[in-house]
Amino acid sequence: MALKEHLREARNRLFKSGIAVILGTVAGFFLYMPAFNALTRPVLDVGNQDGRFATINFEGVATPFDQMIQVSVFLGLLMSCPVWLYQLWAFITPGLKTKERRTALGFLAASIPLFLGGVVLAWILLPSAIDVLTGFTPEGSANVITASVYLAFVLRLLLAFGIAFLIPVVLVGLNMTGILPGKLIIKYWRITIFLICVFAAMAAPGGDALTMFYMAAPLLLLFGVAVGICLINDKRRARRNAAREAAVSASADTATPLDKL
Repeated sequence: MALKEHLREARNRLFKSGIAVILGTVAGFFLYMPAFNALTRPVLDVGNQDGRFATINFEGVATPFDQMIQVSVFLGLLMSCPVWLYQLWAFITPGLKTKERRTALGFLAASIPLFLGGVVLAWILLPSAIDVLTGFTPEGSANVITASVYLAFVLRLLLAFGIAFLIPVVLVGLNMTGILPGKLIIKYWRITIFLICVFAAMAAPGGDALTMFYMAAPLLLLFGVAVGICLINDKRRARRNAAREAAVSASADTATPLDKL
């Protein structure tokens, strides 16, 4: 395609993705109240305990509407992700070879469940994190949590876990392109584990050790799986290179003097 046709194709793909996000956001408006009740239930459960008080507070007149828009857009992005991911895939596929298409499709197929798995894990751990964090409130005090702060905390937690679970996919991708050998990862495993813990500490919205541990533990497990895949891929690459060199050597030995000339 010419550059103008590429730009037209990108515009059409973006337009379809935007329509999907808008429709998902409209659906998110109808799902806002059930989603808000589910997100705030951990705080209200803390408030129902003996001797503790916790509630969600809207500090401004327009704050409820602002939060409705933010949560609805977030839900719209989640619900429409199959559409805009497909549009992205359809845009880059014509420029890939058959092997590259299979590899990219494999990465896409692995990225979606890993991202959703991270979001689900964060959702499961949310009540425990809220209970532990609010447990540091001094006796006689109350947790009157601003809605904008709380929802930002929850959405950051969900996104942080989802994005963090994509790190193994990045490692395997760098290995398959030949940039990052598996032996190099093992050589610097101490630094890698330290960086994972630092990332977990920075990505944990609450900045507490419990949330950091919940994020770092599955990341370390996935890191081990990714290293295993990288080592297997390195062995396959070494066997292919050895077979190719042997074939070239055999072809050179069987060549006639005229062929060599």
